Amino acid sequence: AQLVPSGGGLVQPGGSLRLSCAASGMYFGWYPAYWFRQAPGKERELVASITNVGETSYSESVKGRFTASRDNSAMKMWLQMNNLKLEDTADYFCVANENTWGRGIQVTVSS
Repeated sequence: AQLVPSGGGLVQPGGSLRLSCAASGMYFGWYPAYWFRQAPGKERELVASITNVGETSYSESVKGRFTASRDNSAMKMWLQMNNLKLEDTADYFCVANENTWGRGIQVTVSS
């Protein structure tokens, strides 16, 4: 089982980024999926959850700005991040298949 992430980078405050993860070697559509993030010196934070049928929930810190989505047939998941803030700077991780983690995607929000 593998999750291959893409996206991320450097963006100014107020900007947008889209993170993606492509899954392989798993029954991707059977399980919920998650997006976590970890900022330097801080604990890992659950940012978004998405059930296997696409129902979503978000942390209060990103609600209204981030949108998680998935395509089970394509075995992909995304995190659309809008109106990014300095405090969104972190490494972001996708999780699927109960406990398969993608490598971290660096997101830096800076002016």
